[in-house]
Amino acid sequence: MNNYLVFDWGGTFLKYAIIDKKANIIEKDKVPTPQPTNDNEADRKVFFGVIDEIVAKYKDGVDGIAISMPGMIDIRRGYTMTAGWLRYLTGMYLVDYMSARYGLRVAVQNDGKCAALAEYWKGSLSDVKNGAVMVLGTAVGGGIIIDGKLYSGTHFSAGEYSFMFLNAKDKEFDSTWGYYGAKGLIKEVAKITGDDPEKLDGIELFERANAGEEGVLKGLKNYTDVMAVSLYNLNVLFDFDKIAIGGGISKQPLLLEYIQESIKEFDSKNPLRAFDDYVPQPNVVVTKFNNDANLIGALFNYNSIYKEFGRFRKK
Repeated sequence: MNNYLVFDWGGTFLKYAIIDKKANIIEKDKVPTPQPTNDNEADRKVFFGVIDEIVAKYKDGVDGIAISMPGMIDIRRGYTMTAGWLRYLTGMYLVDYMSARYGLRVAVQNDGKCAALAEYWKGSLSDVKNGAVMVLGTAVGGGIIIDGKLYSGTHFSAGEYSFMFLNAKDKEFDSTWGYYGAKGLIKEVAKITGDDPEKLDGIELFERANAGEEGVLKGLKNYTDVMAVSLYNLNVLFDFDKIAIGGGISKQPLLLEYIQESIKEFDSKNPLRAFDDYVPQPNVVVTKFNNDANLIGALFNYNSIYKEFGRFRKK
């Protein structure tokens, strides 16, 4: 059949798609995510009741199930060490559970890492050996590719950028990189303009920015200045070919323009440039797949585990 049922489980929606072996999306849809309560057992039952209905619809026409989800995932054991907002899925041998439940092969991977795999396979990182994806969503997630392979780290937490501190003296959440997702941008703009951050959304923000509103542009610059420092530091550590920015706000050309300007400005002020001018600036681009990246990357992960339809790349 060479078609696969691919899930992207998020805190708001459970997205799913039928995707062929060449990463063509044949059809896709989404349903609301069952929200957690204080009863993990009951929540799990509700959750898999929803999944049961989706799998029943497609089971006879697919060769396997691939999953992207939040949390630290041990893909070797198919075990959810954590599960982010879907905390009722924490501590499950998810692959064994779902394989037994549905009679299909199953693979699971962290959502940010799936985004990186998608861009490495067929997206903005397809021509690189070392790169990273950074997804600016509610928080900041992503993944790291080193020597043509996904780097997961000892505890499968590599690429969890949200946990990085931006200010060592301030231990509040606002000082972590997680704050600097899309909501972080809104808060930075609201500090300047006086808008209620709860009522300001990204669409309105960029409409005003593209119209040249001074306060919005100043807030955007403050946001990208912080981003530039983090991107610069990552690049010093890993010497990437490219860093691809994803998430809804990455579709705005003005964001990439401001990030690149902030990086150039920050780098020009680095006093070490007087001694060594060779360390390159980060090469920042935007992702290709955006909201479909987790789905595409989950399929890549599935194949890396089962080797079902040959090598993706000649490297």
